[in-house]
Amino acid sequence: MSKIKKENISAKGLSIQVYTEDFKNDYISLTDIAKYKNTDDPRFVIQNWMRNRNTLEFIGLWEILNNPNFNRVQFDTFRNEAGLNRFTMTPSKWIESTEAIGIVSKSGRYGGTYAHYDIAMEFASWISPEFKLYIIQDYKRLKEDENSKLSLSWNLHREISKINYKIHTDAIKEYLLDDLTNEQLSFKYASEADMLNVALFNKRAKEWREENPNVKGNMRDYASLNELLVLANMESYNSVLISKGIEQKERMIELRKFARKQIVALEKLNSEAIKKIK
Repeated sequence: MSKIKKENISAKGLSIQVYTEDFKNDYISLTDIAKYKNTDDPRFVIQNWMRNRNTLEFIGLWEILNNPNFNRVQFDTFRNEAGLNRFTMTPSKWIESTEAIGIVSKSGRYGGTYAHYDIAMEFASWISPEFKLYIIQDYKRLKEDENSKLSLSWNLHREISKINYKIHTDAIKEYLLDDLTNEQLSFKYASEADMLNVALFNKRAKEWREENPNVKGNMRDYASLNELLVLANMESYNSVLISKGIEQKERMIELRKFARKQIVALEKLNSEAIKKIK
């Protein structure tokens, strides 16, 4: 069970570990559940349960339904012997002999015997129906918490993906396909700010207000975060060009190229960030 996520549930004061590899199949500690009956040596509780014929029938059927590699021949042998005084069964023996996947033995710091939720609940019923209900109650709480987190995460990924898509389409529409017209390049802009607006947004502030008469604020209030970042860099670059005595038309061409490169670079960074988050 590599790359596992560990959680804990609580039942009548006992902490019970839960592991999952794929966030779909939870494995619950039979060792922890068995402590409800015998805190000193929970292994014997599990072994007594597993030598029971009804138990073998249940966990064998579970394997048949969920495990294509299950050794049914060996299972039939165990089933025929179950109930005899000489018959013994341990988790390791069951796993090694039948290639079972519903029960798992772990060593190390968090060692013990774990079983798929379906099997663990059957074991809990054998221990105590009342205790099983307490386990179910807190297990539901755990799954509700997980679903809430997954829902928030999904919504976050969805919103980021929407933003990333908008950045991508805006970059293509505004910066990769269209060039500034000769009229835009030849126009004498009254302020450097308005020249930057044209270089970045393809329009002056007045044109934007005429297109959006019912919208409060100005065009920069509705710019994306990437656009504002590029605009700030353009302002710095423009001051350098001015200090070099470059005419406005030539600065417009340089600033336009600068804006294109920066928008494309930021869009690429955003795409890579989205992939890492997902």
